[in-house]
Amino acid sequence: MAKKVRFFIRVSKKTNIAPIRLRFSNGRQFDVYAKTEEQINSKYWNNDKGEPRVLAEYSEKQRDKLIKRLEDIQQFVLSEYDKLSDKTIIDSSWLSIVIDRFYNPTKYIQKGTSLFSYIKYFIENSHKRINPRSGVPISYKMKREYSVTFDYLKLYAQQYGEPDFVDIDMEFYNNFTELLRDKGLQTNTVGKKIQTLKIFLNSATEDGINVYNKYKSRKFRVISEEVENIYLDVTELEQFYKFDLKYKPSLERVRDLFIVACWTGLRFSDLHQIAPERINNGILTLKQTKTGDSVWIPLYPIVQVILDKYNGKLPKPISNQKYNDYLKEAAKMAKLKAPFIKTIYKKGKKLEKMHEKHELITSHTARRSFCTNAYEMGIPSITIMAISGHKTEQAFLKYIKMDGKRHAEKMRDVWIERGMHLKAAN
Repeated sequence: MAKKVRFFIRVSKKTNIAPIRLRFSNGRQFDVYAKTEEQINSKYWNNDKGEPRVLAEYSEKQRDKLIKRLEDIQQFVLSEYDKLSDKTIIDSSWLSIVIDRFYNPTKYIQKGTSLFSYIKYFIENSHKRINPRSGVPISYKMKREYSVTFDYLKLYAQQYGEPDFVDIDMEFYNNFTELLRDKGLQTNTVGKKIQTLKIFLNSATEDGINVYNKYKSRKFRVISEEVENIYLDVTELEQFYKFDLKYKPSLERVRDLFIVACWTGLRFSDLHQIAPERINNGILTLKQTKTGDSVWIPLYPIVQVILDKYNGKLPKPISNQKYNDYLKEAAKMAKLKAPFIKTIYKKGKKLEKMHEKHELITSHTARRSFCTNAYEMGIPSITIMAISGHKTEQAFLKYIKMDGKRHAEKMRDVWIERGMHLKAAN
């Protein structure tokens, strides 16, 4: 008989709140029980199905969150069981310890744990990590970044030997960044790997596992460089929107989502939040997925036209990769081909390549277009930042993709508008 995990509660006459218990069995081999730290009002629980009931008074959000939590516990118990070489030791005490390890993993980290062992533990428990800024679990994208960085550290180990905490110094830094560049990573991507490594090291330091702090040196820095990226100006956005894609409905939906993002400044991950109930007097209100901050966004007329086109509910977003592929195809058909010279640095060498705009367009182009177009319209930076959700002007200005000539023209136009050229002539 296959091993089974099932959740249940015991109803008490004294209180309505009951701890959720876990039953782990495998035919006649074992059948053991232990409490989890999850609790629920007994009227919201279905013991027959081993899950919370579907009730109007028990919110869908609460139910989904609890179900996800129980699924994580189940997977952890099964994973710990599969690791056992001696499966005759299964009893309620073992199960209680496993559940405690799920909730309190740092209690079970031993002093002297190696760097790679700690990173492995960190990644395995990353589903429990909370974004300190937003208070929500970290994204899949960040979890993927942890694994990718670990893979590069393993490549480093093949060439230089496996590093431990004591080895993370400037010699390591120079060798690791050189390896990353040799693998073709650009400067900002190299910087991201160093940043992620620092996340591992800071966590290990907080847990009392790492006592070496050479990685905190100013020289052990997260390197970066200014990246040249495109944006679409108002004329190009109009050209893109007016291009007839009715015979390519999948491309048309992606194009429409992109135009909405260009006039709201929303990230790709937030487009799905646009709904009629979030709009009041032409103002859209939502909480950003990335930061958890609330933003209020005035709806540009074309956004309302697109919403009406889809009866108030935008098409469901597809994967970011497919979205970007479709977006490039649609932009090419719409002849968004203004030349753009993109400069990159590879292994310290400056390389320039000519592109047409449709080759470089991505979901993030929309956010840059929103910020740059609003800035060109003369809207104050502080107002744009309140809508885009940027915390600092330094971060915001990275999105402004005006070249030196356009800045000069903007200043000249302000002078002319205010009659300053006439004063000088007099």
